[in-house]
Amino acid sequence: MKTSFKFSNLCGTVYTGGNLIFTPDGHSVLSAVGNRVSVFDLVNNKSYTLPMDMRKNIVAMALSPQASLLITVDQDGHALLINFPRRVVLHHFNFKAKVRAIQFSPDGKHFAVTHGKHTQVWKTPGFTREFSPFILHNTYTGHYDDIVNITWSSDCKHFMTSSKDMSIRIYSVDPQSNYTPPVLTGHRDAVVGAWFSKDKKSIYSVSRDGALFHWKYSTYTDLKGLTPEDMEVDDGEEWVDKFKWRVAKKHFFMQAPAKVKSCEFFAPSQLLVVGFSSGVFGLYEVPSFNAIHTLSISQKNIDTVTINRTGEWLAFGSSKLGQLLVWEWQSETYVLKQQGHFYDMNTLSYSSDGQTLATGGDDGKVKVWNTTSGFCYVTFSDHKSGVSAVEFTKQGQVLFSASLDGTVRAFDLVRYRNFRTFTSPNPVQFSSLAVDPSGDIVCAGTLDTFEIYVWSVQTGKLLDILAGHEGPVSALAFSPSDMLLASASWDRTARTWDVFGRTKIVEPLPHQTEVLAVAFRPDGKHLATATLDGQISFWHAEDAKLLSTLDGRKDISGGRKQNDRTTAENAASGKAFHSLCYTADGSSIIGGGSSKYICIYDIDTSVLVKKFQISENLCLDGTQEILNSKKMTEYGSIEEMESEEESDLEDRLDNTLPGTQSGDLSVRRTRPEAKSKAVRFSPTGSAWAAATTDGLLIYSLDDAIMFDPFDLEIDITPESVMETLEEKEYLKALCMAFRLNEKAILHTVFEGIPPDSVDLVARGMPEKYLQKLLQFVGVHMETSPHIEFHLIWVTSIMTAHGRYLKQHRGEFQSVFRTLHKGVNRVRDDISSLCDTNTYTLKYLLSQQQLTTKADVMVE
Repeated sequence: MKTSFKFSNLCGTVYTGGNLIFTPDGHSVLSAVGNRVSVFDLVNNKSYTLPMDMRKNIVAMALSPQASLLITVDQDGHALLINFPRRVVLHHFNFKAKVRAIQFSPDGKHFAVTHGKHTQVWKTPGFTREFSPFILHNTYTGHYDDIVNITWSSDCKHFMTSSKDMSIRIYSVDPQSNYTPPVLTGHRDAVVGAWFSKDKKSIYSVSRDGALFHWKYSTYTDLKGLTPEDMEVDDGEEWVDKFKWRVAKKHFFMQAPAKVKSCEFFAPSQLLVVGFSSGVFGLYEVPSFNAIHTLSISQKNIDTVTINRTGEWLAFGSSKLGQLLVWEWQSETYVLKQQGHFYDMNTLSYSSDGQTLATGGDDGKVKVWNTTSGFCYVTFSDHKSGVSAVEFTKQGQVLFSASLDGTVRAFDLVRYRNFRTFTSPNPVQFSSLAVDPSGDIVCAGTLDTFEIYVWSVQTGKLLDILAGHEGPVSALAFSPSDMLLASASWDRTARTWDVFGRTKIVEPLPHQTEVLAVAFRPDGKHLATATLDGQISFWHAEDAKLLSTLDGRKDISGGRKQNDRTTAENAASGKAFHSLCYTADGSSIIGGGSSKYICIYDIDTSVLVKKFQISENLCLDGTQEILNSKKMTEYGSIEEMESEEESDLEDRLDNTLPGTQSGDLSVRRTRPEAKSKAVRFSPTGSAWAAATTDGLLIYSLDDAIMFDPFDLEIDITPESVMETLEEKEYLKALCMAFRLNEKAILHTVFEGIPPDSVDLVARGMPEKYLQKLLQFVGVHMETSPHIEFHLIWVTSIMTAHGRYLKQHRGEFQSVFRTLHKGVNRVRDDISSLCDTNTYTLKYLLSQQQLTTKADVMVE
């Protein structure tokens, strides 16, 4: 079995804090997800997460104008310099202060970063690994409180800072003689943002209390439309009027008691977007202050807002709800609307084809994710309490979920509706779920009555109640080969039930401690159980005989929590597997629990094959092996005390009861713990997923950046492409034509390849260009008369790259539909042509017969 699994994607969480960034082309948006960065491609409907992670949660990001360099900064001021196209870390750096904003200059030569009350301007590093790539250009002082926003002028000679001290300052990047940085004062609360207009003759600033100031650089008399003679001065004195930045107009948003949390200005269209603490955002046109839109999109703060390069799309982020929205304001439609689970993610399940994932959380929602795109495409909110288990049927058209609200629900994934609800005669809480291979029977185990309920999916009737356990039923699993049901319980036993047999045989499997998880091998002959002491036991399913045991306590244990009095080695918590799953071939097993580790074991040798650490985020509890004694006081850990960020009264209010660790976790006083509540292998064996504190982590084998040899070429021109075609280097010419991406050249090269060379070209075609080639063939087939030529291409590509296309069928679905449409059109055209020819021939033959009969009659 291959074990070279690498981090592939992070689903289930779309935004946790910091700022959002649009790429320069406006097609993608970058979002901070904990200590990682996710990229959402809005045009191709895909998402991926960068493979690097930081020490703590990301609070600020900046992308260079050429989209080549990405700088991410965490809560402590530690930064990463990332080569964004290649997804490689170039350098680590520490700004040694909390960073609230970071911004590249429009020409990309410098970037400015806040450093408490100061601002630092650094020269932009290069693309090569250097010993010290960060070079400080200058440090700018003057503010009396923390700076919250930085804006560059279009000519890159000046930048403007807004601060909590209710002032705005304009600095010159390079020292200028007789230049004193102007100070703009007048706001009555912290200034959230300030920007230059397109002509640099005006400045717009927004304060936290909902005031918008319009500043102009002029004299007092020009601003008021007066003359010096109109001014009243004492006798003998002359009116002195200087040019400086003055308030031309004051506007107010009138959204009290809501405060301004975020804002952004788009200079070319003079558009201002403001997000409020009430979840309302406003779109205004300045300087006229016309309200274009005022909409409510959330129930919590809108923490960040940004605008793409064309000014058409607005992106909003709300960290408390984990929402990410991209809205097109002209058509008033959502481009992207994603939200993760509000509380912990409890369970997950793969569909039979491995293309779909379902998750259930404490918020009572069931979400269905596409593993290829990383997006959630349907959410079911029918449950009234936390979802404890989800399962797909073998056909993948129906999804079952069990909840603590006492119901088991069946969801139709074709029509997206809850078509069946299963309940018990008495109110119970369901903790586990199993569906038989045929999809006709569903079973659920309870927490309080210790029974297993069996329902018929077709009729919705309760068929049987299996009693015998003396503790809560923690897990259920159906055998893939026969109708054997396995259950695990806290009464220190696991049991196998012959659900449909006449004898109703029950085989108890005794253990030393509580049983937490159970899983069948894909062939159904063996089953595995996990117990509270960290052991995994392997049993023969039919004979109920113990085959072997595996001790995983030392493998899964690790991580010391803030309040632990013992070291990580001696800590009692987190030394057990809460979820088990066999690999597709049944040779290995994967397990995860209340620990930062997930382990894969080889069953025959009982050897730990590989151990994965799900998170290195220091904001989570249990990721450190050794605690820093400097952060411990007699009142507890400094990190658990109230942070400086919560300086506002509404942020410091906490309505939860003392000691509660659940409820409104957005104002939690307990640190979230690094753990995995469920792990599952994909049926294809190429990936596995884990429901963790960070979200839904997906690890896969084939998530490598495809190398394009033509990335190294700089002389790809129409002339060089045609020369390559004339030299009969057909594969190279076709790849160069795709790289050039000009339809006329591509059409010429494609039809210039001889039919007998198609098979050879198709076999050598790089995988990176397969999607473009298939898309071109599908579109070209509809207008070209060369039917057999296109069919040869389709057959050759499918034969040469069939395995790759099958493994990535999710990515090629749109291309396959285009091909299917093209082939069907050709078939229909040929069919109709043949039918027409047949009728024509019949008509001609009948006319000949009539003529012959007429001649005979005449004779």
